[in-house]
Amino acid sequence: MAQHITVVGGGFGGLTAAISAAEAGAAVTLHEAHGTLGGRARTAQAPYRTNEGPHAFYRRGPHWTWLRQRGLVGPLARIPAAEALRMRYHRDGGLHRLPPVGLTRLARRRGAPVGRTFLGWASEVAGERTARAAANFVAVATFHHDPGLLSAAFVQERLRRSASLVPEARYPVGGWQSVIDRMAARARELGVRIETGARVDDLPVGGGPVIVATALDSARRLLGDDGLVWHSGRTLLLDLAVRSRRGDAFFVSDLDGPGWVERFTAQDGSLAPAGEELIQAQFPLAPGGRKEDGTARAERLLDLGFPGWRERVVWRRTAVAGGRTGAVDLPGTCWRDRPAVDRGDGVYLVGDQVAAPGVLSEVSFTSALEAVSLAVAQRPASRVSR
Repeated sequence: MAQHITVVGGGFGGLTAAISAAEAGAAVTLHEAHGTLGGRARTAQAPYRTNEGPHAFYRRGPHWTWLRQRGLVGPLARIPAAEALRMRYHRDGGLHRLPPVGLTRLARRRGAPVGRTFLGWASEVAGERTARAAANFVAVATFHHDPGLLSAAFVQERLRRSASLVPEARYPVGGWQSVIDRMAARARELGVRIETGARVDDLPVGGGPVIVATALDSARRLLGDDGLVWHSGRTLLLDLAVRSRRGDAFFVSDLDGPGWVERFTAQDGSLAPAGEELIQAQFPLAPGGRKEDGTARAERLLDLGFPGWRERVVWRRTAVAGGRTGAVDLPGTCWRDRPAVDRGDGVYLVGDQVAAPGVLSEVSFTSALEAVSLAVAQRPASRVSR
């Protein structure tokens, strides 16, 4: 009989685990508490197809090759040349067409230490002014209120990836939900049993390995393990739909403080009705920082990059995301120090705050493959009651 593996959580990591386990010959059941699959990779229904915060694929990541090999990426939106000329960088109170030369040079440096802060190390390498601009720029990949305080190695990897001269970001047409839908279809083709609206409050006993692919706080409650904690960012998310206007920026990166605004319809017009633009922004908040503070910062950047936006707004939404923005590593720690994938007794943990390498969603992906590799190596039905 085929080994049975249970996957708890139907987001990107859970679906990756389910597909990988089924391809390895296991019988797989996936439980998703919500009525729809996707987790943080969900895309809202029309008319405004927003992701949960700004999302993009980094094409050099390991998940990119895996998804492409299985035909799961689908059509990609291309950035028109005219839009590529509308990238903007906010510095010293004004907008600039190019990032500082020193930032680009710093992004190419190798050998950043794990044990030092990024600001301390980068200030010695490129000067404090450039180091602070680089730290604020990389907030797009950390969702942290002060990336300069994080491990230099952690931040430098994200700076190198996000500031690549050949941009890594790619955008699936229709948002991330289109990828999730293709992954779900592939899982079903492989025989995965998918149950939505099926919250799991207690781990199944005696039915083979269990892969828990939920947010870390949910996994902590399910496993009853208070040690499942790690650092994460807290950020304001702002979504806007505005009437189209020629000359609006494609994106605005704030180098005076951490924050990012992007007009996603610049590359994919299907995300909003004709004649409208979908804008998504994220502005990290310090501990105790107010939603209103992040909103005010976002609106100041919108004033510069999207003149007259207030009079053009047709839809608006704000939220604060905490503990859902992926792992951040403090000086002296790296991904290996995060909660382990193997929790013992046939239980494995998947997510973007666990001990696996990568940037953003790549951590969920690599942890999913690791969990499946460990799970399929078990003898069938080897798990016992705790």
